[in-house]
Amino acid sequence: MRCSILSDFAGEPLAGTAATATAWLCLEQPGPWGRDALLESHLDPELGAELQRRAAGTGVRILLIRRPGRHADTHTPATRRLYLASTKPGASWLEQTDLTAPEEALELDFEALGAGRSTAFGTPVADPLLLICTNSKRDVCCALYGRPIATALNLWECTHTGGHRFAPTGVLLPTGHLYGRIDHQLAHRVVTEGIVADRCRGRSCFTPRGQVAEVAVREQIGETRDVLTVVAETSGSATVRHDDGREWRVALTEQPVPPRPASCGKSPDIAIALVATAIDELVKVCR
Repeated sequence: MRCSILSDFAGEPLAGTAATATAWLCLEQPGPWGRDALLESHLDPELGAELQRRAAGTGVRILLIRRPGRHADTHTPATRRLYLASTKPGASWLEQTDLTAPEEALELDFEALGAGRSTAFGTPVADPLLLICTNSKRDVCCALYGRPIATALNLWECTHTGGHRFAPTGVLLPTGHLYGRIDHQLAHRVVTEGIVADRCRGRSCFTPRGQVAEVAVREQIGETRDVLTVVAETSGSATVRHDDGREWRVALTEQPVPPRPASCGKSPDIAIALVATAIDELVKVCR
C-alpha cells in the first residue's frame, strides 16, 4: 500500500512537517525529472550543482517546475519561467521573469533573496502561486495523486517539496505555506481564499514548533492573510503575534505516530509529531 495512504490511516498530523526555507527559486525545466532533479533531469547537471552550491546556507530552496500535461523536452531553445519568492512574514513577495537560457539564473544574488531583499531580477506578481509536487522518481505517490490536480486546475508541477507521504503536496508562494493531502477543492480554496489552515503543514520560514503554533492560531481565528508571525519559542510552547497586536501562546507536546513508512518502499517506523494542546490569548485588542 502507498506511503501516503498509510500515513493518512495512521492519522499522522500535517502541521510542523514543512520544509525549511526563507525563500524559493523555481526554475522551469521541461522533460523528465530524476530523484535528485537538479542533477538528474535535462537541466545541465553542472548548472544544477552550481545552483545548489550557491543556494547552500542562504535559506533559498530550489525547485524545478513545468507546465502540466505532456513532459516531452524537445531540446529546442525556448524561454524559461523563473519565479522568486521571499517568505518573510508580513513582507512576503513574489517575482517572475523569463530567461533566455537557464544559466542566467546564476546571475541572481542568492544572499539577498534568502534575506528577503528584492533582487530586481523580475517583475512583481500579485496573485499567489500554488505549485504541486509530481516528482515520481522521488516517490510515485506525488505523481500518482498530484498530477491530476495540477492538470485539472492548470497549476505548475514542481519537484520534491518534502514529505511525500502526505501526497498530494504543494507549496503556496510567496508565503511558503506547504500543504498535504491536497484535493481539488482544497487547491482551489488556497488559490482563491488565501492561507487556509486546512491541511496546512506550516510555513517554511518557521521552525516545526512555530509551524504548528501558527497553523493552530490561524485555524482558531479563521485568518487567511499574511499577518501572523512567531515571536518566541520554548521547549513546550510558541508565541504567535498578529499584525494588529494580538498575541497567543500555543502549548505544544510531542505525540507518537503509529508505524508508517516515511516513503514508498521503506519499512514502517514510529515517528514523533508536535501537536498544539492549548491556545491562550495573551494580548487582546479592543475593537
